[in-house]
Amino acid sequence: MLNDIISIRDITKAEIELIHEKAREMENHVSSGTDKAQGKILATLFFEPSTRTMMSFQSAMQRLGGSVIGFSDTNSTSVKKGETLVDTVLTMEKYSDVIAIRNPLEGSARLAAEVASIPVINAGDGANQHPTQTLLDLYTMKKEFKSLDGLKIALLGDLKYGRTVHSLAYALSMYDTEIVLVSPEELSMPKDVLKHLSGRIPYEEVTRLEDVPNVDIVYATRIQKERFADPNEYERTKDTYRIDSESLKLLGDAKIMHPLPRVSEISKDVDSTPNAIYFKQAMNGIPVRMAILSMLLGVEK
Repeated sequence: MLNDIISIRDITKAEIELIHEKAREMENHVSSGTDKAQGKILATLFFEPSTRTMMSFQSAMQRLGGSVIGFSDTNSTSVKKGETLVDTVLTMEKYSDVIAIRNPLEGSARLAAEVASIPVINAGDGANQHPTQTLLDLYTMKKEFKSLDGLKIALLGDLKYGRTVHSLAYALSMYDTEIVLVSPEELSMPKDVLKHLSGRIPYEEVTRLEDVPNVDIVYATRIQKERFADPNEYERTKDTYRIDSESLKLLGDAKIMHPLPRVSEISKDVDSTPNAIYFKQAMNGIPVRMAILSMLLGVEK
């Protein structure tokens, strides 16, 4: 039984499969809604900006029949007065039944889970992890290819600071997959992630999009300006990759995924092609997060 969702490394393959099974059931309720979580309250504590994650959590909870409280701007909260993360969590747990938290500090979600007496969901802790994004990414891949086993997936862009690709790499190592890591050398995948992959699944590292072999999926990521301590490093790397109609000639039938938001790394002319599935990916956040919330609240039956 899941108590919190903090890191994809805390979740077993069997639990991932169960979440996806529940998500398929929840697809029946996306349009019409349900009252499974009636009387339950989700608190969204977003210390960093968010569109898809925050809104899809709110939408998921409301489609389950529950309610939502929270904030997306700490300027309107007691954080502005110096309130600690622990005190914020201890207060908000008195007003809610489950917490989804996004914070720029790595380890913040685990700290919140340690002090809270209600379930906590990590909606992104700095450059560390984003487990619910990974769960919806895997769900999207399954819907497109029926199975994760046998897939070859390129992770492209900011692999150093990109929490989505960190979580995704760990998760893909549970399946019979191959990974191609595509990044500038200064934004390569952290050594601890590579150490985890070694001996589990095959992977290779390249620096050019042109060097990507035939793959089933290209998972593109934004070069994240907000993660760089050195502005010059960002300027050197920000426009390294761009997927457009010319790129698709190299990538063939590969499906293009992206956790969004995009900046310049995927051209809008890709949107109307069969390759683009990133907006489907965003939509899949609703049933997956409905499944997660219902399981943590114990109302999935």
